[in-house]
Amino acid sequence: MRLPSSEYLNRPWRLHEVAPDFEVEDVWQLPTPGGPDDLDRLVRGFTSGDGSTVRRGVVGFLFLARRKLGTWFGWDRPESGIGGRVASVRDRLPADLAAGPRGPDSKVLPFRSVFQTHDEWVAETANGTVHGLVHIGWVRGAGDVYSAQLTVLVRPNGWTGRLYMAFITPFRYLIVYPSMLRAIGRRWAATPQGAGPGRSSS
Repeated sequence: MRLPSSEYLNRPWRLHEVAPDFEVEDVWQLPTPGGPDDLDRLVRGFTSGDGSTVRRGVVGFLFLARRKLGTWFGWDRPESGIGGRVASVRDRLPADLAAGPRGPDSKVLPFRSVFQTHDEWVAETANGTVHGLVHIGWVRGAGDVYSAQLTVLVRPNGWTGRLYMAFITPFRYLIVYPSMLRAIGRRWAATPQGAGPGRSSS
């Protein structure tokens, strides 16, 4: 379920102080009911997928098309990414977040973890079109049931980035996000509570 931007903006997330210059693009409720300490379980499942969701069907075709466009226009060259065109958001972290757990990097998508707390995880990616952040917040709901809210934040790279974001919007809403949310729900339901290694601090 898509949520209003206020669901992210009105909560006291640490990312507000770290990345106030990023724009909220999307906020989604994830199908991940759990307890108060389950964010780490979700993050590990989110980052350790086998990539099957982004390799098959229409979603796989869209990701392949995006890679082709990136090759043609040079969007994905190393100098266009983190440490090249943009500095990592990790360079902005206050001392307590910088010294705390970083969290796992994605094994499938080009996202690097920025920081992780008990109820918040942030990862980033950058290319020639955009510097993007994925924020997963662990939120208490009705009946003391917790679940995750996923927020996508962006800093478009000039008019090229804004045109690109506008162009891909219908594909994200109609194809990519529904497929991703179903995959997250299936993986969450199949992962036993308490499974997985402890949180990484590297």
